[in-house]
Amino acid sequence: MATPVRVLSYNIRSLRDDPDAVARVVRADGPDVLCLQEVPRFWGWRAQRRRLARACGMDVAAGRRACGLAVLAAPRARRVHREFHLLTPDKDLHRRALAIAVLEIGPARLVAASTHLDLADGPRLRHVREVLAHLDRARDRYGAPVVLAGDINEEPGGPSWTLLTEHFQDGHATAPAGEALTFSARDPRRRIDGVFADPGVEVAGCGVPPDEPGDHVRATDHRPLRADLRVPGPED
Repeated sequence: MATPVRVLSYNIRSLRDDPDAVARVVRADGPDVLCLQEVPRFWGWRAQRRRLARACGMDVAAGRRACGLAVLAAPRARRVHREFHLLTPDKDLHRRALAIAVLEIGPARLVAASTHLDLADGPRLRHVREVLAHLDRARDRYGAPVVLAGDINEEPGGPSWTLLTEHFQDGHATAPAGEALTFSARDPRRRIDGVFADPGVEVAGCGVPPDEPGDHVRATDHRPLRADLRVPGPED
C-alpha cells in the first residue's frame, strides 16, 4: 500500500527576513519532508539550522554548511542514509550542490533531495545532468524512488526544466493544486521552484499552499511549494 508523504520546497533567503514567519509557514503546511535552499551558512550556521528545525517541529536529516542546502524530516520520517555532493565549480559563480536524505516513512522508503541551481544557463544545464547522475546512483543504491525539490532558477520550457521533466514528473504540471507561481512572494510572476517525482510516485497535488495569515510575504522572497505524494511500499 502506498504511503502518503507531504513534501515542501522552500527558499528561505538565509533567514534574513522573518525566521518566525518561516517556521509558521512550515508548521501550517505540515510537511513530512522539508527541502530547503539558502539556509544560513555563515557565522552560527549550525545553531541557526537547529533552531529552525526545532521551531518547525522537525530534525535536520541532510545538508552541510556549503551551498546553503538542507533536508529536514518530521518525526514520522526516519533517516537511514544521507549524502551531499558538490557540483562542478564555475569561476565567479556561487558553488552549487545536492543534499540527499534517504528516509523511511512507514513501510515506504524515499530518496529526498534538495538543490538550488544557477542563474547562468550553461552551468545550470550542466549541473542538472550531474544531479540526475547522482540521483540515478542513489535510486539504485538504496532501492527507493526519488523526489527532487528546489529552486531551479528557470521556468518550465527552459532547457534545464525540460531535461528534468524527461526523467521526472513535474509535480504541479501533473496534479495542480494551488497556485503555480513561486517568485517573488510579494509579486509572484515566475514559476522557478519545483518538486519532481519519479514515475512510480503518485502526485496527488502540488502547488503554492494557501496563506491566510499573510506569512509568505513576511518570511522570505519565495513562496513555498507543497506536494502531496503517495510513495509505493516494498510490495507495491
